[in-house]
Amino acid sequence: MKLASLSLLVLIVAFASCTSESAKQVTGNLEKTSLQPFTDTLQQDTFKIVLKGKTSKDMSLFFTITNFKGEKIYEKEMKAADLLKGFLASAELKKEDDKIKFLQDEVNDFFEEEHFLVPAVMHDEKPDENVPDKAFYEELKQSGLNGFDYSTGKDDKVYIAWSAKEKKVKIYYNCCQLKK
Repeated sequence: MKLASLSLLVLIVAFASCTSESAKQVTGNLEKTSLQPFTDTLQQDTFKIVLKGKTSKDMSLFFTITNFKGEKIYEKEMKAADLLKGFLASAELKKEDDKIKFLQDEVNDFFEEEHFLVPAVMHDEKPDENVPDKAFYEELKQSGLNGFDYSTGKDDKVYIAWSAKEKKVKIYYNCCQLKK
């Protein structure tokens, strides 16, 4: 009898943990963090992305950067519906589960090594029409600070870096924007 009770208890615990895990996936909530030099070439800042919401229609991605001193220096909310619109032409995401999985994959890939640009701008690079602030671009060449890029749609990528002169995160390159 004790063995049967123990087996039943193990089954209940296993079922509860499976249910808990799948509930986490259904709601879509997910968080990733990465430590990287950004405002300083040696000190590490905290990059964080959080996916919140229960359905793709009400989900948002919250991207923040907190410097090594503990000060939040960048904050960007990206509505999942807007991201999905930007990608739906290329990906056949018709089912809700597929949309949520796509958003979770975006979060999981957000801090892949290729998105951290060391340095943001190489000394021999020249600005082109995608550079919104040529003076900032030149500042980055001199400072050697790192950059970070992220997608806001299938054909839209934003490149950001820290401006030591202005003491804020700025866009230094905005590539392949879809003309609206």
